[in-house]
Amino acid sequence: MSYVFINDSPQTSVPLLQACIDGDLAFAKRLLETGCDPNIRDNRGRTGLHLAAARGNVEICRFLHKFGADLLATDYQGNTALHLCGHVDTIQFLVSNGLKIDICNHNGSTPLVLAKRRGVNKDAIRLLEGLEEQEVKGFNRGAHSKLETMQMAESERAALHTLFFSCSLCTIKHLYIAMSPL
Repeated sequence: MSYVFINDSPQTSVPLLQACIDGDLAFAKRLLETGCDPNIRDNRGRTGLHLAAARGNVEICRFLHKFGADLLATDYQGNTALHLCGHVDTIQFLVSNGLKIDICNHNGSTPLVLAKRRGVNKDAIRLLEGLEEQEVKGFNRGAHSKLETMQMAESERAALHTLFFSCSLCTIKHLYIAMSPL
């Protein structure tokens, strides 16, 4: 199952991006070996990594990474390659190379939220759920000292200031969920 939508058309005028969409590893390799920019973008800000990940082309993802593709690149909506991915092996590759499972796009959606909306396969959903659960557990252990610091703040304003400047939006969401009564 593929999740790429390029101008409502399956074609692009950028050869590397087209190779990533088509899963043409040999052509992608040739382009990269001759100096093609691995971070070239389409009109939505997506790189070849976004497109290859969306198609589940983990080998192309590996090759792009080898040639310097920015794994943290976001498109114009704030999506990383992981937000567009719905394939177990590609998810594992991206996460093992540093992409955070709890990163939010500009709409506040994590890769798991988008995967559920797109209806990706159950194995990919389970993997994302498990990775997100591990991330939340790790956050809760590491956040304890931040909570203690906030409790010692002299005023509510100081506590909010500390929270705002030390946490990402996703971290604040996880903190809110963890502290909310049932």
